Amino acid sequence: MKPSDNNKAQINKAQEAFTVFTSKRDGNTKSLWQAGQKKSHNTIQAFEPEKVYDALIIGAGITGLSTALILQKRGLSCIIAEAHSVGFGTSGGTTAHINTFADTTYQEAENGFGKEGAQLFSDAIRESVELIKENINTYKIDCDFAVKKGYLYAEDDQQEKQLDELFNSALKVGVKVAVTNFIPAEIPYKKAVVFEDQYQFHPLKYLQALNKGFSQAGGTLLENTPIDNLDLKDSIISASSGKTIIKAKKTVYATHIPPGGINLLHFRNAPYRSYVIGATLKNDNYPDGLIYDMQDPYHYFRTHEIDGQKYLIAGGNDHKTGQGDPEQSFSDLVEYSKKFFKVESVKFKWSSQYYIPTDGLPYIGHLPGAPDGVYTATGFNGNGVILGSISAKILANLVTNQPDKYSELFAPSRIKPITGFKEFVTENADAAFHFIADRFSVHKVDSVNKIPNGSAEVIQLDGNKIAVYKDETGKVFALNPVCTHAKCIVSWNTAEKSWDCPCHGGRFDVEGTVLTGPPRKNLQKINLEEL
Repeated sequence: MKPSDNNKAQINKAQEAFTVFTSKRDGNTKSLWQAGQKKSHNTIQAFEPEKVYDALIIGAGITGLSTALILQKRGLSCIIAEAHSVGFGTSGGTTAHINTFADTTYQEAENGFGKEGAQLFSDAIRESVELIKENINTYKIDCDFAVKKGYLYAEDDQQEKQLDELFNSALKVGVKVAVTNFIPAEIPYKKAVVFEDQYQFHPLKYLQALNKGFSQAGGTLLENTPIDNLDLKDSIISASSGKTIIKAKKTVYATHIPPGGINLLHFRNAPYRSYVIGATLKNDNYPDGLIYDMQDPYHYFRTHEIDGQKYLIAGGNDHKTGQGDPEQSFSDLVEYSKKFFKVESVKFKWSSQYYIPTDGLPYIGHLPGAPDGVYTATGFNGNGVILGSISAKILANLVTNQPDKYSELFAPSRIKPITGFKEFVTENADAAFHFIADRFSVHKVDSVNKIPNGSAEVIQLDGNKIAVYKDETGKVFALNPVCTHAKCIVSWNTAEKSWDCPCHGGRFDVEGTVLTGPPRKNLQKINLEEL
């Protein structure tokens, strides 16, 4: 079939994106993983507009690429539609810890889902680790994959009690963990435990290799292709991206949180920003291991070497999206790291978004309220690498109508009237508060000239609420500050230079283009001269 002009444009977009792998992320900061990336020269499979694909996967992060690769290897014809570029979102900003434990402890899983549920959760995590190792071996992926030990330490009596609970519950589900008198850093602690067989890798190198494997297996990737809408007719799903229509029998939203109108899962997941630095040290005392404290929010450390240079990776200081001070979070993280390491220079600073599920476990399966054959995976907490990987296996089984022992536990439609109920009420009360309160906290001004260059603010001008950003040259970007998802008022993210919604985590760039989160529509641009 001769490619149409639209088809050629799609292929050219994809080829351009591959020239410099993941040259962009979902914000202004640059991650350590973007340093020293080699060019990728994958063979781009042509998009066939008239073809009905077996599966459309929306999103090219770790969940989407892993799912697409499994399905393509099973003989299905798959196409990935990515709104930006491979690794643009959270997968490109992860610190790539591969653990046999998760932010939701096994005791918390047992409290909410019983002993069988806790064991299944552990089995799923173990299986996800094996899938990652299998991919690395099968595709001979050079992604700095390394086995490490994971250390958790308590600093006071209350933390020690929590650590003991975490330790005992991990033992119950068969995770290898032991009490230790050592952590690989000069950090004072009261008690510590060590997990064997933990891993780390370079996430973008891993994603690049998955994409190459998918392409070589005959899969099709369309980058810069945001999906606007899904329409079901005669059991065929038509996904529209502007004038481009992709037809498929099944669809998977691998977008970190399902987009579109108000969905049940938007109320069952709370958006958070997490902060990371990549620093060089004055000495060579880089930690050999994965280290975590028990604070809330917790901090963590690890080491990664790129082009012969070691970096201390430190993360933490998380807060609700749109509700914290990003610059202060970075500053606090740097100062916290300096307490234990001789930091020479902070070379990289970046942040990423994740979603905390109200009952502790991810939501993987049929998207509530969507037609049959539409699936999603979300609520990974801070464990996107492992939970995104196991999501791929579960979703692939659902798409191909194969049995899956985890699908009931992680079903998005599960009803837990007690587990997570308090968190459900709290998070949605918080969203409701911002929906109302932010409308009355807008600063009235008589001219945008009073806004300094290089800053942003939601203002009220001539009776109109406007989100205004002025770049360093004084150029003004004016937008309607009402999020196109649930009509909350966005707030300015000073570090990422983005407008972030405090209700459900929608994020937009300075021109109003959707970066991440549930919104499908961009913020409306405002011509100040017409006011």
